Amino acid sequence: MSLEKDINQFKFRNQQQKSIVNIIYSYNWLMEKIKKLVAEEELTPQQYNLLRILRGSYPIPLSTLQIRDRMLDKMSDASRIVDRLIIKGLVQKTVSSADKRLVDVLITGAGQEILTRLEEKNVEMDGIVSALDENEMTQLNVLLDKIRG
Repeated sequence: MSLEKDINQFKFRNQQQKSIVNIIYSYNWLMEKIKKLVAEEELTPQQYNLLRILRGSYPIPLSTLQIRDRMLDKMSDASRIVDRLIIKGLVQKTVSSADKRLVDVLITGAGQEILTRLEEKNVEMDGIVSALDENEMTQLNVLLDKIRG
């Protein structure tokens, strides 16, 4: 389907406007697909991202400030997400030994198990963009990087 048909808008001011609308629409479309996959583990995409960040630093804990810097969604409230993941038993936090004003956050075994189960869905997740071949995906990545300059 085309953007015009999907959003029932057939006129754009120019190709720049259409590109911006298309990126926003595509982002939301993609996030809905990802939400469905991670919801099977009772996670939000932001919680999934935070767990992946912590697994990447494991066994070294990260402060909430370090987590926030690494998150894909910069508008996320890392502290609140951490608190929700603590309730689920997926992360733990302790007072930082280096700076008593900070807390260190570490993924738990249960958090790692959830990520392992979600990795079994990697083929399904990769399939979201399967309409593109390898060269087109490379080109898309180059173009998106170029936009962000």
